[in-house]
Amino acid sequence: MTLFLDGPRLPPARGGKPDALVVLLHGYGSNGADLISLAPYWQKALPGAAFVSPNAIEPVPQAPGGYQWFPITNMDPRLMEQGARHAAQAVDRFLDRELERAGLDESRLALVGFSQGTMMSLYVGLRRARSPAAILGYSGVLVAAQKLKEEMRSKPPILLVHGDRDPMIPVRAMFDSAESLAAAGHGAQWHVSFGTPHSIAQDGLDLGGAFLANYLKKQRIMAAT
Repeated sequence: MTLFLDGPRLPPARGGKPDALVVLLHGYGSNGADLISLAPYWQKALPGAAFVSPNAIEPVPQAPGGYQWFPITNMDPRLMEQGARHAAQAVDRFLDRELERAGLDESRLALVGFSQGTMMSLYVGLRRARSPAAILGYSGVLVAAQKLKEEMRSKPPILLVHGDRDPMIPVRAMFDSAESLAAAGHGAQWHVSFGTPHSIAQDGLDLGGAFLANYLKKQRIMAAT
């Protein structure tokens, strides 16, 4: 197990110092090299953004090159909460380090997750003292929903995207997550990708890119005024 995260990166497409940081958190059994592949689709809309996709904190047994934020033998809410809380320490340290490295603060940070990475993006992003600019979550679920109201420290804009043919995490999980966010005093935009299994379809990719560009642009304008 490692608590010092790192992974593949893409510098800003326009070159020079980044004006935003997009951190992509991969799913169970995957790795940073997989999710960083989303970045080229969004570089045109975010030419000044740096992208980084760290490998999770521990390898998955019998899955060469695969990592996990925490073990998932089933979807037991108690075990998922314990795992997310433990992994969050490493993610928080990674975000702090990357923001310092880029010379940015949380107003220029977007978190993107897929599956278990969405669980981590929501868990960490909603509990940071300073709010990220946005959280984009694909095919995931809100972990520790019952404790969110008392633990939530920030309310970044959220977009949840889920395929209606997902056999691993059913689309119902997205609606449950949105309802739990509302019950905790926050909310989320959401989108269903029809005919899509446990993956990211083109419509979700396009919507995600527009969402990130919109909120990072808004934050940049606010910071300049």
